[in-house]
Amino acid sequence: MMRYIKLVNFEINRFSKIYLSLLLITLVSQFAGVIIVTKSLLKDARETISNEKLSDAAYIANYGGIDFTHIANTLLFVGPIALSAVALIFYIFLIWYRDWFGKNTFIYRLLMLPTSRLSIYLSKATAIFLMVLGMIAFQIIILPMENALFHSNVPEALLNEISISTITKASQVLALIIPSTFTQFLLSYGIGLMVMSILFTAIMFERSFRIKGVVMGLVYCGIAIALFLAPFFVMAFGDFYFYPNELFGLLLALGIILTGLSVWLGAWLLKNRVTV
Repeated sequence: MMRYIKLVNFEINRFSKIYLSLLLITLVSQFAGVIIVTKSLLKDARETISNEKLSDAAYIANYGGIDFTHIANTLLFVGPIALSAVALIFYIFLIWYRDWFGKNTFIYRLLMLPTSRLSIYLSKATAIFLMVLGMIAFQIIILPMENALFHSNVPEALLNEISISTITKASQVLALIIPSTFTQFLLSYGIGLMVMSILFTAIMFERSFRIKGVVMGLVYCGIAIALFLAPFFVMAFGDFYFYPNELFGLLLALGIILTGLSVWLGAWLLKNRVTV
């Protein structure tokens, strides 16, 4: 267990500089977005009030107040979230391939460690998942601060004050990464874990069989996706209908099965087919 924890810590440390840079970019970009977009919204509001000779109350009645959702959907706000997501998706591949193609082909030393190769496999998956959760936690922490900054810059007469939960629901990106219910959390991040395990297995196919492995990995990904989406195909082209709870249960069961199968198969390939 201690070796597994050390491996997880090792993998996180290897990505720590880029990871911290992504967090810093998110912090700076979003706070800058709050300031810049707020000033722009206020300027437009003041121009409208001046041109149409409206009172603040009349402006609110005609155009509505200024709220944080105007900022939460801008590029400065959602851009760094998208950048971080792309970086972590890319890292799913980098976390394996840099060990093979790095300067010192580190994978040889890694696979020779006196520990189970399953621990190596799981440590890489755990490191990525923990970094995803870390980014989500960071966003949850800074969002109220950004909302407070927004409130401090908007006159109370023009402010449409809304809760943090309303903000997350109003933004498609925030609603995706910060689910409002535990069920949505299980579904969203369960799918993320499943996709990561499937991609890990596809990488193991490629590392085991090279060119043939690329084809095998793509076929495996296609089959896994088709199996997971099978309930939707049944409803679309068959005479069956699943209630929301039934559909959730099916997707959860399929996700667990596919994740477990992918982890088992990927670990088996790493142990029996990937050689040093």
